[in-house]
Amino acid sequence: MARDLQSRGKLRPVDLARGHGLSTQAVRNYEEAGILPAADRTAHGYRTYTPLHARALDAFLALLPGHGHRTATSVMRAVNAGATGEAFRLIDESHAQLLEDRRTLEAVEGALRDLGRPGAGATATTAAATAAATVTSASAGRFVGPLARELGIRPATLRKWERAGLVRPSRDPLTGYRVYGEADVRDAKLAHQLRRGGYPLARIAPVIEQVRSAGGLEPLESTLRDWHDRLSARGRALLAGAAELEAYLRAREGRR
Repeated sequence: MARDLQSRGKLRPVDLARGHGLSTQAVRNYEEAGILPAADRTAHGYRTYTPLHARALDAFLALLPGHGHRTATSVMRAVNAGATGEAFRLIDESHAQLLEDRRTLEAVEGALRDLGRPGAGATATTAAATAAATVTSASAGRFVGPLARELGIRPATLRKWERAGLVRPSRDPLTGYRVYGEADVRDAKLAHQLRRGGYPLARIAPVIEQVRSAGGLEPLESTLRDWHDRLSARGRALLAGAAELEAYLRAREGRR
């Protein structure tokens, strides 16, 4: 029905609203926000819209799923103000974010594969790893030195990871020493694999948070397909939004 509106001449707010499944108040709000070009007014002060407004609304609603409300609004404002360069920059940022999210997913999958291999993450000798496993607190956690030896890194590296939020050890109530529980060891091993793969701490932090949110590695593996699907859906939404925005840009150019 939205396409039908574009073949008409003058449109009332209710025509534009119904054609897009919106309320007339929403249409007025979009105009006031700069998402739609300013409407003409009748002698009695009523708004009148045109097929160009229908195109603008098509573009905005198509941009929403891929870019989100804030960016979609900023893109439309920029286009309506004649600042297409700014609109394209905002679109580029959304594509860059999608690419970063894809890389994060690839990093998670790669780290999971590495952790699934026998002996993955243990670069110290078997004897050292065995000794590390025996040095535990009353809660069966590991202290910083033994865990660092097991991973083949320095204790200072684990403390740096803690400051970056990659690991969250508790403290032994008697000694005050850091104690790494099972989840902390998992996070440390995952961080170690990602660091070996060349990932900076800033990119590792969201990966670790994904693991924590999923409740561990095994639940996360079961969500990877959904993660892939969401990224693919965003990619298609960005394409759909670009197509509608291009149609709107052409319509604007045709009115000059």
